[in-house]
Order: sequence, then structure tokens, then C-alpha cells
Amino acid sequence: MKTYIIDTNCFIQAHQASYPLDVAHSFWIKFKLMADEGKIISIDKVKKELFKNDDSLKDWCSKNLPKDFFKEFSSSAMPEYAKLSSWANSHKQYKQSAKTIFLDSERADAFLAAFASVDSSKLVVVTQEVSAPDSKSNIKLPDACNEVHVHCVNLMQMFRELEETF
Repeated sequence: MKTYIIDTNCFIQAHQASYPLDVAHSFWIKFKLMADEGKIISIDKVKKELFKNDDSLKDWCSKNLPKDFFKEFSSSAMPEYAKLSSWANSHKQYKQSAKTIFLDSERADAFLAAFASVDSSKLVVVTQEVSAPDSKSNIKLPDACNEVHVHCVNLMQMFRELEETF
């Protein structure tokens, strides 16, 4: 069984645009159920990004996600992070600002791809970002995942692959 690792933007875009907490109850009930079943997880860097805002999304996550939902980024993933760092820095197409943002230790993207690449046969990254391999100003998570051979999908693709409805 595959486990899906959720990016910060999946939470934020769902909450702010597609599935607001006060309107789309069935989405959030399904999300909680999938988390309880271990079908979806995330990492500590995503938690940090989500919890920097004191809002209803932070409250929902605190009250509804299992205590072990946000996995600690382990040292076993550091070699994969180093590979991603080398890959990003070696691409002359990317502006230095894109590299700096992508490799910022406070941002989750590179860590998500590295975490998933440790066991890419079982772990899938879920993000609302869209691949942009020719971009100069941004390094997109799907492109980083592609580099380390990690399957990357958007939120709706994840629901389809899991055959989940809400």
C-alpha cells in the first residue's frame, strides 16, 4: 500500500479556496479518516509551516490529526536531500533566488522530496504545485520529485488513486 505525503499547500489551498472548514465538512472528515488510517502523512517541516499562523486550520490540525501524522525528517533522508541540493545548485537555468528558496531549511519542499525518496516505491508526494521544468525563478516540487524518482500527484489524483470519495 502506498502512503501519501501531504505538502503544506494542499492544506492551505483546500482551507482557503476549495474546501473551507466551515463549508466542506465532508472533505475534512475524509481527510481525518485517511490520516487515522495511515493513508496520508506529512513531515515536521510542513507542520511548522502550517502552525506559524494562529488560525482555524492550525486548530483543526491540532484537534483532528493523529499525534504521529507529522513525521520527523530523519537522518536517513539527508543523503537524498544532499542529492537534491546538488541537483538544484548545478542547474544554471535557476536563478540563485530560486535555489535559495528551494533549499531554505525552514521550507518543506526539498525535505518532502528527500523524505519520499528514501522509500519511493511506497511513498507518494501530494502537492498542488504544477511542474515547470523550464522555470528560472522557481524550483517546483514535482520537478524535484522527478529528479529523485518519486511519484508526485495533486490532491484530486491522490483521492482517485486511493479510490476515495467525499
